[in-house]
Amino acid sequence: MPAAATYADPMAAIELADYGPDFNVDPYPYYEKMRESGPVHEIRTPDGNRFWLVVGYEEGRLALADPRLSKSLDTMGYESADEAIMGPHVLTLDPPDHTRLRKLVAPEFTPRRVEKLRPRVQQITDDLLDAMIPAGQGDLVDAFAFPLPITVISELLGVPHADRDTFRAWTNEIVAPTTPTGARDKTIELCAYLDALIEDKRASAPRDDLLSTLLRTRAEDGDRLSAAELRAWAYVLLIAGHETTVNLIANAVRTLLGNPGQLAALQADFGLLDGAIEETLRFEGPVETSTVRFTSEPVSYGDTVIPARETVLVSLASADRDPVRFPDPDSFDIRRSATAGRGSGHLAFGHGIHFCLGAPLARLEGRVAIRTLLERCPDLAFDPAAGPYEWLPGLLIRGVRGLPVRW
Repeated sequence: MPAAATYADPMAAIELADYGPDFNVDPYPYYEKMRESGPVHEIRTPDGNRFWLVVGYEEGRLALADPRLSKSLDTMGYESADEAIMGPHVLTLDPPDHTRLRKLVAPEFTPRRVEKLRPRVQQITDDLLDAMIPAGQGDLVDAFAFPLPITVISELLGVPHADRDTFRAWTNEIVAPTTPTGARDKTIELCAYLDALIEDKRASAPRDDLLSTLLRTRAEDGDRLSAAELRAWAYVLLIAGHETTVNLIANAVRTLLGNPGQLAALQADFGLLDGAIEETLRFEGPVETSTVRFTSEPVSYGDTVIPARETVLVSLASADRDPVRFPDPDSFDIRRSATAGRGSGHLAFGHGIHFCLGAPLARLEGRVAIRTLLERCPDLAFDPAAGPYEWLPGLLIRGVRGLPVRW
């Protein structure tokens, strides 16, 4: 342990309640102040939770891949209530269990396999815009950003289209709960639904969807997913497979409309599209903060030591605005990735063994959605009659509940 490392003064913990609602609307100035005083801070939330937040880019990248930070609550000496409901999954497991589960599913999400979905993603996009455009104005989240990814992931998994709105209610509450028990209650409901869906597929003739495929999948050594593991994978893929992409699309549109010079450059040259998606992920990514990790031993980042058996989160939003890594970080520049390498090293999809499995699918949907929308609605603009945004609560997802626009 470096001689300069010291345990942070618990009396110096940052009280998020002191920041007020402005933190939810625009957290970036607050993250900037945190970074200026150090890369790691002890945080207390208004509901009484306490954790350590890594806000620096280099420290965040290290933490995301640090084997001393465990994903399992066994490290803390107690059982995960969520895991007891949904089963073991990749967000609550360490190697070798994590390695085994990811290996069984990863072949379905390779860039080559995902690229085969492009024609269907394009068709869904076109159909949604056919229905949306005649109105001349509306909520882009309701009409476009939500139904596109939920339709894609539902079809991929083999979930009936009629259940789309029910899923939205469940997932909205799970990722941005509005009541103390909201996330747990909706998790129970969703898992019960998935159990019934999986049993239906088990009893039916083989179908060409992901859940049916995973029911039949065996590794070379004969390993296969248990019923609880399959339910947990379906849960994770449904939540992560659409909720983040909803906000990727909406954040991209909101940010482009707020930066008319960048929007004009993109509309003049769609060769900049990949850069626009990557810069959105860096500048206003859909995941503000990583899922939790737990210290298995004292861990130091910078001059701060986080004791053993503590909860750690990485602020992806802060790391991706760190001027040490990104020059002029608060400027939205869709050409940034072209000069800094693919993705310009952002952490929007995480890093290390827990890097987002669905990143190729999210990128595909984002590219198809943004290009087609701007081609078919070249005069897209904010609705001047709209009121202030309703921001999603909490630290997990960065986005708005609605995006009123006109075209």
